[in-house]
Amino acid sequence: MNWYVLYTSPRAEKKVAERIEQSGIEVFLPLHLCPRKWSDRIKYVEIPLFSSYVFVKTTDEILRTLLQIYGVSRIVYYLGKPAIVREKEIEAIKSFVEKAKGKECEFSYDDEVQIATGPFKNIKAKVMKTEREQLFLKVEQIGIIIKIKSDQVIKKIN
Repeated sequence: MNWYVLYTSPRAEKKVAERIEQSGIEVFLPLHLCPRKWSDRIKYVEIPLFSSYVFVKTTDEILRTLLQIYGVSRIVYYLGKPAIVREKEIEAIKSFVEKAKGKECEFSYDDEVQIATGPFKNIKAKVMKTEREQLFLKVEQIGIIIKIKSDQVIKKIN
């Protein structure tokens, strides 16, 4: 059995993985936490690391039957054959996802953030101090320090 790659309909990766798993086939869908902004808050949600792709471990014959599963668009091909992903590459992706878990939520001194909710919405600030789920931010534009919940800011990536 080999690892193959399936291309799914947009935003259907989780449902496709669930359907394939129900048919007894090993599936790997790498997910990571990503901040999503609503009008009143920021929430971290799990989204696929590779949009519209799902990895399956199966035989070549069974692979073709997976096209009948709702949400599977096609099999990914390479040089005219279904693309095979080596086991060590799958393990490397699993290792990366495991090491990256929770990294998005960590704030430290001098991190640049953007406030996502409240009266200071869309203002950039720097972390001065962290305290449980609270952050003390210096808003340099107006020269003040504010206290805010950590789920109300987005970490700026340089």
